[in-house]
Amino acid sequence: MGNQRTGRGQRHVLPIVAERLQVNRRRVTVGRVRVTKKTRHRDVVVDEPVVREDVLVRRVAVGRFVDGPVPDRYVNGRLIVSVLEEVPVVVRRLRVVEELHIERRRQTVKRSQRVTLRREEPIIEREQPPGAALPEPETREDRRLSRRHGGNNA
Repeated sequence: MGNQRTGRGQRHVLPIVAERLQVNRRRVTVGRVRVTKKTRHRDVVVDEPVVREDVLVRRVAVGRFVDGPVPDRYVNGRLIVSVLEEVPVVVRRLRVVEELHIERRRQTVKRSQRVTLRREEPIIEREQPPGAALPEPETREDRRLSRRHGGNNA
């Protein structure tokens, strides 16, 4: 294909030309993106049961002598805490002066209350310098001229 003979026996050489594509990548900043968040507030009414616990303390006089400290105890759902004092007698003994009967009472009450709920929303802004657009791809001819003149087109 490359060598062909002419009528007089002379050979002519025809060059075969082919192009090759070379793809390069480079980073080019064409703009920026800024993301900020703004918090929005809204008031809503929440109507949910609220558990409230009250403590009732009742003082009960006892006046009973004991041999040693009396531990706290629960009787019929009440916490009983004994209050002690030392009393001088011929022999020193402990006497329970009073007991504290502590009872918990729990009640559920439905109550409406206004609360503020917050929600963030993103705000996206694109910043592009004036006249900024995607650059034209660099060609082999651009690179050849760049090397010849010692500059850089990129």
